[in-house]
Amino acid sequence: MVSDNTDKLAVLIDADNAQPGMTEQLLAEVAKYGTAHVKRAYGDWTGTNLRSWKEQLLDQSIQPIQQFAYTTGKNATDAAMIIDAMDLLYSGRFDGFCLVSSDSDFTRLAARIRESGLTVYGFGERKTPKPFVAACDKFVYIENLTYAPISTAPTGAPPMSVPTRASKLKQDTTLVVLLRNAVEAASDEDGWAALASVGQIITKQRPDFDARTYGYAKLSELIAATTLFDLDRRSPGDGKAKVVYARDKRHQGS
Repeated sequence: MVSDNTDKLAVLIDADNAQPGMTEQLLAEVAKYGTAHVKRAYGDWTGTNLRSWKEQLLDQSIQPIQQFAYTTGKNATDAAMIIDAMDLLYSGRFDGFCLVSSDSDFTRLAARIRESGLTVYGFGERKTPKPFVAACDKFVYIENLTYAPISTAPTGAPPMSVPTRASKLKQDTTLVVLLRNAVEAASDEDGWAALASVGQIITKQRPDFDARTYGYAKLSELIAATTLFDLDRRSPGDGKAKVVYARDKRHQGS
């Protein structure tokens, strides 16, 4: 579900529940969905806990928003971020929000933004509670941004997790059913489905679905690795990039 990069996005980071080392990869991922017109990180910057964020704030032009910890055990940062998000929402200047946190406290915020017709992209660790994941249109696990895919990794860069073998992918019933149902839902009379449409259907069902979780950079690579589908790359003409189509191999005999 990648946009044409014209969407205006507000990136709000819960610095108490995010790692500064992932900021560059995070913003590169955000750029796939639109342009970050607002980049803010929330926390108590007077303490020492967030000291490691300073370099990233400067390098990535992220505005730090100060929120004092009024009471021990209470997270005032969450409240400040939610209030800011609502102010930005009511401004009517944005097409979507990127909420960076592994905290379930932002579940209702994500749902409220979606109720207003805007797209919500969530970013967090795998420990992120499922309700927050489900409340987003698309959820990206930070662990999938940590390493570069093997096929595109620059020299010296640690590769992404080793791609899951076909035999193991086939044993993942949840994955196989998800892929087959999505291909079927997007297919034409001959059983062929454009992968772009397949990806959109999958994301609507599973906001946190990501081919990188299985060690593959793209959905097409993951589908090919299962060996359960035929792939066809078609040229739409006019010098445009080829479009990838998939068809369940079981359809051949029907």
